[in-house]
Amino acid sequence: MSLQRDLERMLKPHDAAIVQLAQELTALVREIRPDFVAKVSFGWQTVNFRHPKAGFLNAVYVRPHGVYLVFQDGRLLSHPLLVDDGKVKRVRWIAFKPGDSFPVDEIAILLAEAVALRS
Repeated sequence: MSLQRDLERMLKPHDAAIVQLAQELTALVREIRPDFVAKVSFGWQTVNFRHPKAGFLNAVYVRPHGVYLVFQDGRLLSHPLLVDDGKVKRVRWIAFKPGDSFPVDEIAILLAEAVALRS
């Protein structure tokens, strides 16, 4: 199946604002890093992004109340936008809710740093 079809299927149960937010964030990551391969994980409700050499780096995680840009090695990235819930050891994320704008430059820097960590 195509990414778009899988994404639409995963997002079907969510309200329109969450669907739009998830689609826009997924498109932004793909625009910033066209070298990443995206694949929907229905079990996790994520769009996972892999770099051809560095492997799995990040995901767009969809929840009924918001969308998260998750970084697999987020604890190793130093950026004030990255947060955690105190329960995780490795990942960090940026949370978005409908109406939020995306900090495009900061996301681009974090994606580049995520690749650099694994290179």
